[in-house]
Amino acid sequence: MKFTLRASVAALALSTASAAFAADKVVVVTSFPSSMTGPIEAAFEAANPGIDLEILNKKTSAGVKYIQEISDANTADIFWASAPDAFEVLKGDGLLADVAIKSEGIPEKIGAYPMNDPDGKYFGFAAAGYGIMWNERYLKANDLAPAKNWADLKDAAYHGHVGMSAPSRSGTTHLTVETLLQGEGWDKGWSEWKWIAGNFSTVTERSFGVPDGVNTGNFGLGIVIDFFGFSSKASGFPVDFAYPEVTALVPANIAVVNNAPNAGSAQAFVEYLLTPEGQEVLLDPAIMRLPINPATYSNAPKGFPNPFEDSSIGAAVKFDVAKSGARYNLVNSMFDVMITYRLDDLRAAVGAVQKAEAKHTGGDNAEAKALIAEARALIDANPIDEAKSLDADFAAIFTKKRKKATDEVGERQAEVEQQWDTMVVENYRKAKELADKAAGM
Repeated sequence: MKFTLRASVAALALSTASAAFAADKVVVVTSFPSSMTGPIEAAFEAANPGIDLEILNKKTSAGVKYIQEISDANTADIFWASAPDAFEVLKGDGLLADVAIKSEGIPEKIGAYPMNDPDGKYFGFAAAGYGIMWNERYLKANDLAPAKNWADLKDAAYHGHVGMSAPSRSGTTHLTVETLLQGEGWDKGWSEWKWIAGNFSTVTERSFGVPDGVNTGNFGLGIVIDFFGFSSKASGFPVDFAYPEVTALVPANIAVVNNAPNAGSAQAFVEYLLTPEGQEVLLDPAIMRLPINPATYSNAPKGFPNPFEDSSIGAAVKFDVAKSGARYNLVNSMFDVMITYRLDDLRAAVGAVQKAEAKHTGGDNAEAKALIAEARALIDANPIDEAKSLDADFAAIFTKKRKKATDEVGERQAEVEQQWDTMVVENYRKAKELADKAAGM
């Protein structure tokens, strides 16, 4: 009995001591790759030995859905991603906490864009721009020049050499698509995307697949968020990156989830990211994100862009996050119907037009040129105008994204998507037919 009692007291003392030294667990739901979260996690835990970060990696849209699904019995502390419209969705659902974050040296805006949510629900920790990366060896081997503006990617020389992920599978890709729609206008923006996509080699499953494809030379050019290009170059891959003139510069964000189990430690993590030490970690070669503290750039590697000195980055587009959020699922659906699921049809139509134009460049065959113009107009045609995209009742039809074309969606969404699909399939078929006819003249 004495031994048992003594053992129990010792066990209790040991468990009490262990509890006293146990680290708080902070559950972080994030779309960022381990190459980025790993160095930040290590630096934060070294600076805060009493806190243990647990990283749950999910695509942005899946992360939003996860936070929504566990809201009644929340087990997550942090939501951490690039896309501001994803934070707007969670904010609108009342799922982000109102916290007072301490920071010094962080400006109120990045370019013309507010650094933080004005209601204090989420906070910028890095800046993000969107553009084009390329593999220099691949381009040299294929006698191609780097594409530095979106319009460059429409050139026939890049046919089969470009990669991109679908916006329905990547929050950062959605921002890229929406940026061009806002920067060029609805009709011209969609036209640009279709003619660029006509040169696609592939639409990847995840955004990470694009830099991986460029790094390994599976394709020569990729449409990416900036840090994919910077980190690949810093890691020794023969790649480079350029911001097109029409691009946006917006904060990548972080928020404490409402009713977070470890709210105090979660707030400590957010504040750490904004300290000079936390901002410095963003310059790790595996990360290479744009810090939001201007002072950090004094330690940046040579040639690293500084948006606080180069005001041209993102200046052409004043990104409207409310507009983006209002038609988020609709834009994703249009891209998938017109591009992702009909890539072969689109690629064939664009290729036929490119072939016909090459034959008749500088020529005087009016009939052939009229056929080419008609083919172009068929490819350009959109199933709806911008006003319709901003009709709240119509946009509300699009409540679910697909992972593949055969996934089930709501009856009304499926009906509208089928109408769109019927239109674009016929347009692409007819465009190819007309272009082939012109090429044969």
